Amino acid sequence: MQDIRSLNEMIRHESQFIDAILDEMKKVVVGQQQMVERLLIGMLTGGHVLLEGVPGLAKTLTCKTLSRTLSLNFQRIQFTPDLLPADILGTMIYNPRDQTFSVKRGPIFANLILADEINRAPAKVQSALLEAMQEHQITIGDTTFHLDEPFLVLATQNPIEQEGTYPLPEAQVDRFMLMVKVGYPTRAEELQILTNVTSGYEPEIRALVDGPRLLQARKVVQDILIDDKLKQYIVDIVFATRDPRKHGLADLAEFIQFGASPRASIFLTQAAKAHAFLRHRAFVIPEDIKAIGLDVLRHRVILTYQAEAEQLTSDDVVQRIFDRVPVP
Repeated sequence: MQDIRSLNEMIRHESQFIDAILDEMKKVVVGQQQMVERLLIGMLTGGHVLLEGVPGLAKTLTCKTLSRTLSLNFQRIQFTPDLLPADILGTMIYNPRDQTFSVKRGPIFANLILADEINRAPAKVQSALLEAMQEHQITIGDTTFHLDEPFLVLATQNPIEQEGTYPLPEAQVDRFMLMVKVGYPTRAEELQILTNVTSGYEPEIRALVDGPRLLQARKVVQDILIDDKLKQYIVDIVFATRDPRKHGLADLAEFIQFGASPRASIFLTQAAKAHAFLRHRAFVIPEDIKAIGLDVLRHRVILTYQAEAEQLTSDDVVQRIFDRVPVP
């Protein structure tokens, strides 16, 4: 009991900067609390985040504002159809005077990468990020460069316009820990947005956390307790996406073509711990898992044509699984 109390006190102390960051974000970003929290979960776990929403919902603004609260090297890459892998990673430059090649590093060599409209670029450009996202390293020519920690990719994409876009390959989208659906603001929030933007006032954002402090927070998040029963619950959820019949979900079997991989179990556990950290708790509760579950699983459950014919989305299927798998 004493150890739990000590851990709780440590978590409360270590997570104080979260409230300060949220306060700074509110100076610029109105509403969108869920999106902001999901970005923070990505920062606290090292998991990449994909934001999907129509234009004008402050996806890019939120990522840029978050970067201003962190003393980290930030780069924004605008993805376009004519982009080449070398434009992101870098390339070998020939020096005719010395008759030697030297490496010109690309914008990927930063702590925080904003890949804006990532589905605008061809698959070969999207795939150029795979090694960086998974291994935190880049290979140019015959030389491998390790990226500085922390390293995180935040990407945005527009779901409604398909002309001139390239859907992310499955191997690429699975590298993202979270896929966050960004919705419209409320009427009151939109009125506040209108007032803020038309006033001409630009608030000053303070840098609150540096790289070493963020890496320390990641270690603290790993120490958050999760009961073995909740680990079993997470595995039950993931296995239910693979074999619904064995988990009393026979009516969903015809709608799921491929279930989630073990990466989903790992990310769901890590994200639940980070969600508890945001709530200043030293332990995970079922609500943490449910709160983050859709964002972890929606892009990992591949539906059949039958599901599309009945206008079912992956969100619908995953939500049914969470509703019907017993909570310990």
